[in-house]
Amino acid sequence: MIKEGVFLGKRYEILGRIGSGGMADVYKGKDHKLNRYVAIKVLKSDYRSDEVFIQKFLSEAQAAAGLMHPNVVNVYDVGQDRGLYYMVMELVEGITLKDYIEKKGKLSAKETISISIQMVTGIQAAHNRHIIHRDIKPQNIIISKEGKVKVTDFGIARATTSTQTISASVMGSVHYTSPEQARGGHVDERSDIYSAGITMYEMITGHVPFDGDSTVTVALKHLQEEIVSPSKEVPDIPYSLECIILKCTQKNPEKRYSSCEELLLDLKRSLVDPDGDFVLTGGAAAVGSDRTVVMSTEEIDRIKNGQYSADNDYDDDGDYDDDYDDYDDGDYDNEYDEDDYDEDEYDDRRRKKDVNPDTKKIMRILMIVASVIIAFLILFLVGNAVGLFSGPGLSTTKEEEQVEIPDLRGMTEDEATKELNDLGLGIKVENERVPSNEYDEGEVVSSDPAAGEKVDAHTTVYVTLSSGEEAQTTTVPDVVGKEEADAEKMLADANLKVAKGSDYSDDVQEGYVISCDPGVGEEVDEESTVRLVISLGSQPAEVPSIEGMSQSDAEAALSNAGLSGSASEEYSDSVAAGLVISQDTEAGRKVSKGTTINYTVSRGPEMTVVSVPDLTGMDRNTAEKTLQQAGLTAVFAGEEHNDAGAGQVFYQSVSSGTQVEEGTTVEFWVSLGPEQVAPEPEQPTDGTEPDGTGTDTSGEGTDTTMQW
Repeated sequence: MIKEGVFLGKRYEILGRIGSGGMADVYKGKDHKLNRYVAIKVLKSDYRSDEVFIQKFLSEAQAAAGLMHPNVVNVYDVGQDRGLYYMVMELVEGITLKDYIEKKGKLSAKETISISIQMVTGIQAAHNRHIIHRDIKPQNIIISKEGKVKVTDFGIARATTSTQTISASVMGSVHYTSPEQARGGHVDERSDIYSAGITMYEMITGHVPFDGDSTVTVALKHLQEEIVSPSKEVPDIPYSLECIILKCTQKNPEKRYSSCEELLLDLKRSLVDPDGDFVLTGGAAAVGSDRTVVMSTEEIDRIKNGQYSADNDYDDDGDYDDDYDDYDDGDYDNEYDEDDYDEDEYDDRRRKKDVNPDTKKIMRILMIVASVIIAFLILFLVGNAVGLFSGPGLSTTKEEEQVEIPDLRGMTEDEATKELNDLGLGIKVENERVPSNEYDEGEVVSSDPAAGEKVDAHTTVYVTLSSGEEAQTTTVPDVVGKEEADAEKMLADANLKVAKGSDYSDDVQEGYVISCDPGVGEEVDEESTVRLVISLGSQPAEVPSIEGMSQSDAEAALSNAGLSGSASEEYSDSVAAGLVISQDTEAGRKVSKGTTINYTVSRGPEMTVVSVPDLTGMDRNTAEKTLQQAGLTAVFAGEEHNDAGAGQVFYQSVSSGTQVEEGTTVEFWVSLGPEQVAPEPEQPTDGTEPDGTGTDTSGEGTDTTMQW
């Protein structure tokens, strides 16, 4: 335990411990640079010697630090001091959702939906940054005293993968873990949606769906047992909420909501149409899928041997130990008007379930057809009126749902409220005002998100007002090109606040600052906000489909996409030689530019490989038979004089022992024996020819030369 008054990083003063979790202690602290109270999470001594764990703790904390959202407990800083590894977070005065459920026994449907909307909004913000929580549970959901629902501990669960120990603290996580996480499979956004569904189940019923004496027992239930419908325990649960929970907690990820965005749409609709039958279950991808996961003996043994839950070995049950007796039940903030939700509509909440199935099906089809016709008619009339159909194209649904934050600086609180409400946005005024030389008392100094940013409709914008006092000025330091953490520290040292965005850049390394606003060297008020744009690295390249292409065409396609290729070969009975059989990285996937894509080129049908025999010393017939018996084609190339015995093979075109395809042609030559050379005849000294006949010198003969 760290004593009060100790400073970490020469900046954060420890004021006292407020909680303790499985691997970290949480302290209330004060940031003397920015003059604000913070929560400081310090790793326990048991984990300070694990270098792998520490590295993951730091890297995941840095990733989470880039996530700024009203429904997330924001991470401000991470560092090390005198062997202590710590993370500085937003200090939230409030109560965990776990404590709130235990205090009330169970929550009403209205509370469950309202809290879930804010919880899922926070999870969605993380997913948009490619951060998967992997430890969603009521202990990690905090309801502040101001009523804001916040998700905490992003990144921490993923940092725990280096430890293979199951501690008692895992009991807080295993009840909410997804089946694929329990079996050590692939974990994605849908795993967080499963955990959110279990959390909703607990809110509405007062308990988790699966319980047991050990983590292994609970994990196996997630894998092998079906969740009992919450309507069995809460008969008056709205039909839509029941369907939402059951869809979130499907064993097969393909049957769950594919994104938080889809889940949020159904949750918001459930507020105004609690008994609506609008939740779509199943899906084409899930047809024929089993509802339970069938596990192999090896997988069950692995879970029983303690290899399960390395990713969940972090519990934060005790993060905030404050006395919450003064917490007003149900006094949590909800961005959605309570009047939109009529509890009297619960009286006929099961009406759709009581309708004859055939009649219900017909009604549903008629409603869908009517809705589609009306929607197209309205779209045509409105689009035609504004000239939408004559323009270059329709905007996407996603773009229409995005709202650009206006520049609120210099406005009064009332003016800013009207400006934001007209755009469908909410407003929250920060309690602390800041001095300013530019803006009068009560005028907006800054907003979060900042002006120009695009956010989802109904997002709450946090504004800071001027206190009217004279502010000290400072110069924006040169943070461009600096690493994100270094840039934040430089701004903090200059008594400036930080807001961050991100963008792709081919020139600036990932994690480094591309630009800042106000710019480097500008004179600004202390405590004002400087917006940093952090590089995401080069914009990802999309992998093209190269299957069926020739190797040269495949290389050209990869090169045009900013990628490189690495080819290997294998035999194929179905793909012609020289064409690409397959690629390791699926087409359409986004990868970094310069990534090497491995692919396989066909060599045609596989041929039998044989070894070439040694023909030396064989006669022609024997050599031909030997090659034919080996599955090779024999070709007699001719005869030549050679030192080898006459009639024997003295040379073959393919060396013996060489591995060649069956049917390969092998030529061979047969020796005629050594070449015979005639001796030189002796020359006589008496003028006679070598045969002794002499030469006719009388001139009477007709031939002058004798034949040998």
